[in-house]
Amino acid sequence: MRNIVLIGMPACGKSTIGVLLAKSLGFTFTDTDLIIQQREGRLLQEIIDTDGLDAFCIAEERAILSVADVGDTVIATGGSAVYSRTAMLHLKQHGLAYYLALPEKEIEKRLYNITSRGIAMRRGETIEEVFARRRALYEEYGDIKVDCGGKTMEEIVSEITDCHRAAELDR
Repeated sequence: MRNIVLIGMPACGKSTIGVLLAKSLGFTFTDTDLIIQQREGRLLQEIIDTDGLDAFCIAEERAILSVADVGDTVIATGGSAVYSRTAMLHLKQHGLAYYLALPEKEIEKRLYNITSRGIAMRRGETIEEVFARRRALYEEYGDIKVDCGGKTMEEIVSEITDCHRAAELDR
């Protein structure tokens, strides 16, 4: 099967849903944020604070490009992965991108650790501004939009599993 690539705003559940999906499908799980941290030897927020947002985005692109083009993998990306067209096209070569859509107000509620989480945003920028800038990119790169509002993790996993199996049958 093709890879499942999860994209969306920070706190929409990409990593949590990714682990559950991988377990339920017998897939491997990869989190590109963890790849960045392992390669850089620092937390995401440290990279942003020390090296700046542009350097972070370069590190993110390199981490994504290092992900092997194998099937049967769930790949959880960082929320800013969509800033790199090269990275997104690389991921989509062997996978379907699922945009985990969540209302802005729900994202704001979940982001209690905004200053330490490692979110690629400029100083003084609000979540509303980040969301407004990224929304079109999520829509562009997402092959399938999954509305996550008001759903349990199990419901979201089931929906993605069903969509993915149907998409594989259509191939």
